Amino acid sequence: MEKNKIIKFKSNLNVVNKVSIFKLKIILLSIFILLIALIIRIGFLQFVSGKTLKQKASTQLYYTQTISANRGSIYDSTGTVLATSYAADNIIIVPSKIEEEEKNLIASALSSIFELDFNLILENLNSDKEKFTLVKNASKEKVDKLEVWIDENDISYGAIYAEDTVARYYPYSTLASNVIGFCGTDSQGLSGIEYTWDSVLTGTSGKSISSKDASQSQIPNSEETYIPAENGYDLALTIDVNIQSIVEKYLKQAVEENDCSRGGTAIVMDPSSGDVLAMASYPDFDLNSPFTPNAYISQDWERLTSLEKSTLLQKMWNNKCITDTYEPGSVFKTITAAVALEENISDVDTPNSFYCSGVEVVADRNIKCWRAKPHGAQSLRNAYDNSCNPAFVQLGRIIGSTTLYKYYDAFGFFEKTGISLSGEASGIFFDLKDVGPVQLATMSFGQRFTITPLQMISSIAAIVNDGILMEPRIVKSITNTDTGEVTTVPTTSVRQVVSKTTSESIKSMMQSEVEVGTGKKGLVAGYTVG
Repeated sequence: MEKNKIIKFKSNLNVVNKVSIFKLKIILLSIFILLIALIIRIGFLQFVSGKTLKQKASTQLYYTQTISANRGSIYDSTGTVLATSYAADNIIIVPSKIEEEEKNLIASALSSIFELDFNLILENLNSDKEKFTLVKNASKEKVDKLEVWIDENDISYGAIYAEDTVARYYPYSTLASNVIGFCGTDSQGLSGIEYTWDSVLTGTSGKSISSKDASQSQIPNSEETYIPAENGYDLALTIDVNIQSIVEKYLKQAVEENDCSRGGTAIVMDPSSGDVLAMASYPDFDLNSPFTPNAYISQDWERLTSLEKSTLLQKMWNNKCITDTYEPGSVFKTITAAVALEENISDVDTPNSFYCSGVEVVADRNIKCWRAKPHGAQSLRNAYDNSCNPAFVQLGRIIGSTTLYKYYDAFGFFEKTGISLSGEASGIFFDLKDVGPVQLATMSFGQRFTITPLQMISSIAAIVNDGILMEPRIVKSITNTDTGEVTTVPTTSVRQVVSKTTSESIKSMMQSEVEVGTGKKGLVAGYTVG
């Protein structure tokens, strides 16, 4: 019997182990690389995109609704409403909440209800906009119609909704349109008082913040943060609606009867306070439809370029009483006469102080009187009553340009009046060094320079007001609509320009000019008129 043999099998166990370790190393290295990549990604999300992602998360978690502040109303000096606001709705669309198959249906319904272009609505529905405003200041009738349609068609919650807002309304439409101005669809003032006093009228919007669920719907009874709106303040103007209406009526009549192609302006002012009781420009426009051209600029409107339309609309909106300058003409003789009296160069009733031969020769140029028959020898009162150009040329020559410019500055012709309206211009004069004999002569009776209508009436009012120049006032008071507190805007005395004695003399001349001079058409029975 053979002995048991031990058989040995050669097995390369070392090789097998080596392969397993290599694979392990690959796996560990891969895991390590993935961990590094993950750390880098986390770091990027945390430190680079963190702020943006936080905002997105907040947007998804919270529902914020703006609470519009009530814009303050504008009243005349008697308490009559000239501009006010009313509750309205903006129609908001959230495209992400609308299913693809719903878009044509919704676009068709919205275009029908709000009379809008179907394709434009569909384009917005297919955009990547988070939300967009379909209609601003929608009427209650159309909003109600939309809400009924949404209920009937089971449209997703929050896909289409009405956002509370306020719209502007002007009860008198065209009255004082260039003074009051108007607002845009976002209730921001764009011209006139509405623009200049926008920060006072606007107020501050509030907001309501509540939680959303995963479907982006508002969670009922969730914790809510509420910040109330601060309403805008009311303004009371110095304008009297009755005086304004009368002024506008007769200004329109005068412009149309005299075929004034450039329109006209008229201002009524209380000399003692500088209060503007009426300020009118014609042609005017409808404040409730400010982008609709009036009859004076609507001709060939559709053929005009966008720039031409914009230019004409801006011209229509301008308050010419403060934005446009003009040659004042003979009314400016009142200023020249006041300077002469204040400087003791002339007095009122000394006979033969001036002589009118029908023409005054200045530097080889003939400056004619308006009347064919010469006025002959005259006192200052006679020359003023007759509105005699040669007499005032003679007076201006005696006064001299340096003295005249000193008073022009004192009357405020070289600067804006300071009225609280935007767009005000100031006078345009020759530099003093460039004033020669002809310029001096023509300035004496109101030509060869330009000033605004407001500057002209302010200077005449100063003479009537015992020689004291007042800053024109258009806003009388401001009322806090939340507390009822009223703040009066004070009147402002600028400076004493001429003496009370000069003021009395000029008023006497102004009165006689109406009673016996060239201003007889201004005489009103039972009233003292200058």
